[in-house]
Amino acid sequence: MIEYLENIDRQIFMFLNGLHADWLDPIMKQITSFWFWYPIAALFLVLTIVYYKKNFWIPLVFTILCFTFTDQGSNITKKNVKRYRPTHNIEIGESVHVVDDYRGGQYGFFSGHAANGFGLAFITLLFIRKRYYTWIVLIWAVLVSYSRIYMGVHYPSDILVGAIFGTAMAFLIYKLCNSIPFFARKLNVIK
Repeated sequence: MIEYLENIDRQIFMFLNGLHADWLDPIMKQITSFWFWYPIAALFLVLTIVYYKKNFWIPLVFTILCFTFTDQGSNITKKNVKRYRPTHNIEIGESVHVVDDYRGGQYGFFSGHAANGFGLAFITLLFIRKRYYTWIVLIWAVLVSYSRIYMGVHYPSDILVGAIFGTAMAFLIYKLCNSIPFFARKLNVIK
């Protein structure tokens, strides 16, 4: 059964990774870089100041906490599961489309970009409950996650598990924030 699922994962990966174009390579390289994270972080910072005024620091602290948990959760899992990235898989590594010979670290389960991206997206959209922001941040998280398949360094299952982990951590951290009376009193959720 696991072999069957890995086969499907590999086939979907090869299909998605095969949808590349020379003109798209530099765009995806930028999307996968951490420079692409700064505009979302800046937008969130501005919106927290606008909506939460002097208590803007509370969403920031819990967002940083969420990011820390998603990032470390991914790193710990990679070191323990030791699933090779597609670029390091001896069966398909030579067939994988890569950009500027970037191959990532040896292990890739689960995607830190997906975990961090979806964790950041959901924790921030829980604090900033505005439709326009929700669309912006979710499209951003999907682009960041897809860029990892495009770059050849993650299977779809790496992305899916990372997204689920990041989303779950965001909801848990948000619930934690609202369960502590000191913070709950200071925050009026924006709707």
